[in-house]
Amino acid sequence: MGPLVAFFEINKASIYFVYGLAFFIMGLVVALQSRQSSRLELARSLNWLAAFGILHGLNEWGDLFIPIQAAYLSPALVNILFVIQLVLLALSFTSLFVFGVSLLKPFGINKWLASAPTVLFALWVFVTFFVLTTFYRDEITWHHVSNALARYTIAFPGGLLAAHALRAHAKHRILPLKAPAIYNALQVSGIALGAYAILGGLITPPTPFWPGNIVNSETLTGWIGIPPLVFRALIGLLLAVSIIRALEIFKLETDQRIEALERESLLNAERERLARDLHDGAIQKVYTAGLLVQSAAKLIEPQSEVSNRMERAADALKDAVSDLRSNLETLHEGTSTQVEPLVDLLKHIATDPHYTTMVNIELETALTPESNLSPLRSGHVVRIVNEAMSNVLRHARARTVRIRAMREGESLIITIKDDGIGFVPGSSSGHGLQNMRDRARLLNGALEIVSKPGKGTQITLEIPWKD
Repeated sequence: MGPLVAFFEINKASIYFVYGLAFFIMGLVVALQSRQSSRLELARSLNWLAAFGILHGLNEWGDLFIPIQAAYLSPALVNILFVIQLVLLALSFTSLFVFGVSLLKPFGINKWLASAPTVLFALWVFVTFFVLTTFYRDEITWHHVSNALARYTIAFPGGLLAAHALRAHAKHRILPLKAPAIYNALQVSGIALGAYAILGGLITPPTPFWPGNIVNSETLTGWIGIPPLVFRALIGLLLAVSIIRALEIFKLETDQRIEALERESLLNAERERLARDLHDGAIQKVYTAGLLVQSAAKLIEPQSEVSNRMERAADALKDAVSDLRSNLETLHEGTSTQVEPLVDLLKHIATDPHYTTMVNIELETALTPESNLSPLRSGHVVRIVNEAMSNVLRHARARTVRIRAMREGESLIITIKDDGIGFVPGSSSGHGLQNMRDRARLLNGALEIVSKPGKGTQITLEIPWKD
């Protein structure tokens, strides 16, 4: 035994631990970070990659811990642990196969490919536990052959498919988002999966049949002096780092959602400003000009040329007022006057995935659909709450937001409280808080903002219940 082989043999336990840890951490992080409410197709597939990482990590740790337990357990229990380890190995490869299939579904795949992981796993179970047990009575040989069968039939094709699918998905779905760092991370992940398909799918324990009797973990170690376990551990580390780096795609998606909310808020505010300007400015002035023309026409001799022109001018001004009112209605339609009860609108906000994917929202209210504000006033209240939530997402770094809506006497009181970083009142130069105050004044109410750095923020809206 050469010194290099001896070194790796001495440190085999540490290598197994690092190998299993890399895959387990990758799976755990992916499971915690992948978002069910995400609109990205990648999010719907990542849970399978998480399952692969966790199950494969547990399988590799089995090679480390089961021999230790063998000193304290009966041979029957040790055999059961080895069987469980073997099933975990096959399930992990099946999860990887399903990950590749799910990534390819949006591009269109054959039905046989969609069912291939389940069919291959079922065949492996049948052959392993009902066929191989009749051919190999020796537990070690049976375990090695079953391990090799899982690698040849599930790990190798599943790993190659997952590698191809991840790189294709990155090219067609992530590259157009103009996120080169995330795209490159997914490309590296695809390369790592391809390398694992070869080293993990074709390099098996020694078997009494081809190709495992020629190319296996022992012969490869003898050829190059380094056990395949080391290369698999390095591939696992590369895969973990690149996949975790690629998970920033969800942060990018969150930032884009917040930008969309900001654009929508600014657009609605601009529509309402134009509507107020039309109603309080242009319409009133044109209407006043029409009244002046009509009054002037009474001072002129009837049926004269000047009288006729004054009458046409008055008609033109009436048409102008009508056009302005029509434009005003169009602007109001653009701001979508609310027609649902206020309590239902608040529930929509509390369950809106745009918000709930980033903060935990707790809604407390005793309002009922029967005790409701007018649609116009409900719309202003909802926009105030939405503006407050948008500010929380953009600036507060909060984990929880509590919304409380109660009728107290002849007043409606709504509080929005977060546990974020807070701010110094008066230090904000944005338009969001001013828009909220303007709406509160339109409702003949008041808006109070209480905040301290590090203590979160509480916004209280109090308006009369009746118009």
